[in-house]
Amino acid sequence: MSKKPSVPKGTRDFLPLQSLRRQYIFDTAKQVFLRYGYAPIETPAMENLDTLLGKYGEEGDKLIFKILNNGDYLSKASDEKIDARDSQGLAMEISDRALRYDLTVPFARFVVQNQNELSFPFKRYQIQPVWRADRPQKGRYREFYQCDVDVIGSDSLLNEAELLCIIDDVFAELGLSDIQIRLNNRKILHGIAVASGLAEHFSSMTVAIDKLDKIGLDGVKQEMLRYGLPEAGVKKALALINLKSDAQQTLKMLSGALTGVEEAYRGILEVREVLEHLPEAVREKVSIDLTLARGLNYYTGAIIEVGHPDFPSSICGGGRYDDLTGIFGLQGMSGVGVSFGADRIYDLMEDKGLFEEVVQSGSEVLFVNFGKDEVAAAWNLAADLRAEGVSCEVYPDAAKMKKQMKYANDRGVHYVVMIGEEELKRKEATVKDMRTGEQVQKTHKELVAYLSGQA
Repeated sequence: MSKKPSVPKGTRDFLPLQSLRRQYIFDTAKQVFLRYGYAPIETPAMENLDTLLGKYGEEGDKLIFKILNNGDYLSKASDEKIDARDSQGLAMEISDRALRYDLTVPFARFVVQNQNELSFPFKRYQIQPVWRADRPQKGRYREFYQCDVDVIGSDSLLNEAELLCIIDDVFAELGLSDIQIRLNNRKILHGIAVASGLAEHFSSMTVAIDKLDKIGLDGVKQEMLRYGLPEAGVKKALALINLKSDAQQTLKMLSGALTGVEEAYRGILEVREVLEHLPEAVREKVSIDLTLARGLNYYTGAIIEVGHPDFPSSICGGGRYDDLTGIFGLQGMSGVGVSFGADRIYDLMEDKGLFEEVVQSGSEVLFVNFGKDEVAAAWNLAADLRAEGVSCEVYPDAAKMKKQMKYANDRGVHYVVMIGEEELKRKEATVKDMRTGEQVQKTHKELVAYLSGQA
């Protein structure tokens, strides 16, 4: 008995309607990106493993999908690691490549390799899939698309403000204007670590804080203690990150609590400047969240995360990275960017029924097939409609009317055009609006103008 086919856990097939809806998200984001002057790029699905390792923190490195070397990959593996069942060490000996974990690190590599072809500051967007060996759950997949938008080669905080405006525009055009934007700064977090006596444990502190949504405050505390952080410092750090009020009041309280910590002061000034640059309508959606850590090692300044009250996970996030290109040999190339979680956005829009009015079908018009002579006329009219930008198709077989109408219904076709024997003689067509049930008669000349909106 043959095994039932399936896809790997954490991956999905997309049917035509789903693909059209996903494309609607991508196209909407692209139009906003282009409006702000960002240009598209693409990078390979796989990168050299050493390009990716060490950029995402210890937890992130564990989630990188490694690709086995070609040929007899075990021939170069040490017997010691094989006998010891050292899977981590063995993986490094039998894998030179990996599927990309995100689009940001490959972008940094891209900038270094192509620096002589680019004008800086360089503004790019990129929409491609990424892969993570994560535990699949709602809103979390092993293969998913990211829509990234970054500007690199500029230290200006106008870039952070512009990205927040882009975020607001994209979600507004997708019907998700009630987003919640959370903002923090890694300099502030590092200042909290310094003030709490945890400077040497900063990476462990941020990794633990990044799990707050999953394990709660007590869970974060226990995690930090397990990492060996001193209890007194943990208690003070958690008290500081839990300061909560409106944005300006939070920054004021923080300034008082971190007096004399220079790095925290710089971070507070940066956040204030970003807020000052924002239009009031966008500023109203921004809150300061000191628990926002994003455990990726390359962030150095602003940290951005976007949520929605009707969705359990973030739907967009990013931040400032001052020297990510430095690890590839190009120093002093600061950048900032955000990534839209297209798959999570899709799930949210589907749950809220936001696709019903914007994406229905690949075809606007379907010509019914009544036979050889009739379909010849339909074929020519379909070509005329396509020339006017109307998506349409001719049913390929002279099947029963019931079957063809079911096809139109299943595809969400707006208009069905019928040219039978009598209509053919009169050079007319019957047009049925599938949404209202209304039928009208049009001559062949009138038909194109009617269906293309010119009549």
